[in-house]
Amino acid sequence: MVEYKDMLIGGRTDKPGSAEGFKTGDWRSFVPVVDMDKCIDCLTCWVYCPDDSIIIKDDKMAGIKLSHCKGCGICASVCPKKAIAMVED
Repeated sequence: MVEYKDMLIGGRTDKPGSAEGFKTGDWRSFVPVVDMDKCIDCLTCWVYCPDDSIIIKDDKMAGIKLSHCKGCGICASVCPKKAIAMVED
């Protein structure tokens, strides 16, 4: 049992930065799909993603971490080349 004195600010019991360990993408309704032929690797999607779900390798967009993506669509809305489309999951 967690005691009140063990809780962090906001009543959290986890450690800061530990959200990566949780698979939070299971409840989404839409999923982002990337057309890599259109992607120019500007990384705007990575900058705006609130869940750190954009995978970057060698300074290029390498995909989306669907186990963590909540399907908010921000990445698709900020992509200057419209390389990301939201499709029903």
